[in-house]
Amino acid sequence: MVQSINKRVEQHGNAFKNAINGFKWAIRSQANYQMHLIISIIVMLASYILNISYFEWLLVIFAITIGLVVEAINTAIEATTDAITKEWKKEIKIAKDVSAAAMLTYVVGVSILALLIFVPKIINLMVY
Repeated sequence: MVQSINKRVEQHGNAFKNAINGFKWAIRSQANYQMHLIISIIVMLASYILNISYFEWLLVIFAITIGLVVEAINTAIEATTDAITKEWKKEIKIAKDVSAAAMLTYVVGVSILALLIFVPKIINLMVY
């Protein structure tokens, strides 16, 4: 029983290390991931400066998290399909295009969310 628990803890520890390695790799090598992190920092600073509400903070943090997750999945799909073959294949093109479309859908939605949260606050600053 104790060995079973220790093995599970070790497996979870290894999985966590692998996840951290993936995160480090994405930060070091993926320009889009780096851009998302930079934009996320800017958005969080703007959120603080504009004194957004608790609920708006929840939306901002959730949106940032989803964006980083979608970008990571997009990158994983690209890396996986590249590992399968370097030859042009219709199915691989579809996988890459659809995964990029997921990111585009996120960007459109989060841009609307950002406008709804930040534009009224910026207008209020300009009026007063």
